[in-house]
Amino acid sequence: MQNRSTKKTGEFRKKRGDTKMGSIEKKYGKDFGVRSEKKLANYLNEKGYRSLSDLLKNG
Repeated sequence: MQNRSTKKTGEFRKKRGDTKMGSIEKKYGKDFGVRSEKKLANYLNEKGYRSLSDLLKNG
């Protein structure tokens, strides 16, 4: 069974910018040290990441 969070190429699927960081932290088992209500798009913008994939690989 294929992991639903990645494409067949192994890249992460595009996430909506209004996804809450709490959901991201729970799904990927990471703690980014931010409020769970913060939106993904805002966090990426503030930290200079281009995408969720960029954050997960380099964050």
